[in-house]
Order: sequence, then structure tokens, then C-alpha cells
Amino acid sequence: MALIKTALTDSHLILSAQGMSDLLLPLKPVDGDLIVSTIWQDQCAARSVSPEADRWLSHFLKQDCRLVYQSDDSVRAVDPDYGRPGDRAAFSDGFPFLIISENSLVSLNAEMQLNLPMTRFRPNLVISGCPAYAEDSWREIRIGSIDFRLPKPCSRCAIPTIDPETAQTGKEPLRTLNRIRKWQNNVYFGQNALHNQSGMLKVGDTVQVLISGEKQPPV
Repeated sequence: MALIKTALTDSHLILSAQGMSDLLLPLKPVDGDLIVSTIWQDQCAARSVSPEADRWLSHFLKQDCRLVYQSDDSVRAVDPDYGRPGDRAAFSDGFPFLIISENSLVSLNAEMQLNLPMTRFRPNLVISGCPAYAEDSWREIRIGSIDFRLPKPCSRCAIPTIDPETAQTGKEPLRTLNRIRKWQNNVYFGQNALHNQSGMLKVGDTVQVLISGEKQPPV
């Protein structure tokens, strides 16, 4: 799946892959079949996108696949140990946002003597202008006009070991994270985040640290 590229227009999601014709999918598909999807230990309602999408993905991945989306009337709640009533995630990992600072990656790359790109770690909010791992101590921040809570660090699975350009796997960054960022039998890089209100974010927005606390992880 790392070799499937995506692009967005105002009205469509475009999937592309080597040897495949581009697939255009409407951003607001007509409701398809209702399917129960499992994400980690969560089960939630999903709807199929189209038979055409299923065929395209099944052909490229060489296994039976279905492409699904979460409709507006389906709610996947955030783990109540870390969220508030009303906090929700979609088909993301467990939280709607993942925050990593640019200098955290600079520091990790220096430890590895590599130059891995930020895309290895899949954050949707990247912060510049702060020290490495400054985000470990942030508890509440404001980006533009939106307030965020950072309830827990992000434990890392094997996905960052996959090169998104080639789909080849290696030992890094987990080998180095296991040495310098291990805590409670997990390795951590980045901070999960929840938003308090809706709004618009744009590149270059100012980040204000509202509340700080002890570092998570404390390493």
C-alpha cells in the first residue's frame, strides 16, 4: 500500500500506482453497503465506496480488498482514558492528530546517521522553530485559532521502517528509538493530539504553548 499515491482536488480523491490507470473517487460518494470495520480493538460502521475501487485495489495489491469510508452518522470515540465525551477519531490510528517537531526528526536522524523523511512517521501537524522533543512536555497548545490537547505520546509500530518510495523495510528507526526512546515496553516518537473546536489551519500558523508538564516519555 505504500506504493499507492494519493492526490486531492476540490471534488475527488485520486489514487495512482505504477502500471495502473488513475482512479478518481468522489469526495462525497453515494452511500454504499454498510460494513463493520475493525481498527485495533474498535469496531465501527463503514460504507463501501464503489465496486470499481474494490477491483482497482484488489488488482494492485493482489488480494481481495474493499475501500470504505466513515459516513457522518458513524462515530468512533477516542479512548476515554485520554479523551473527553464527544472526542472522536475516524479511521486514523487512535487520535485525529499527530504532532512532531522538525528538530525532533533532526535529532533522531543524527542518532541514526541517516536522513529519513518526516513522511516515515505520518504526522499531520509538523512544528518548526522549537527544540528537539519540545512537544514531549506540551499538554495544551494553540495553533492559529484552534486549541489542542496532547494527552499521550505516540507509541510506534513497524510502519516507520517501511520506505514509502520503495516499500522496502529496514531496522531503522525502531532500532534507535528502542535505544533512546523506550518507556514502559514501547518506543515513542511524536505526540497524539485532540482539538477543542473546529476551524482552519494553514502553513505558517503561530503555535502557542498554553500548558506544559512533565515529559512524556520521560527519557
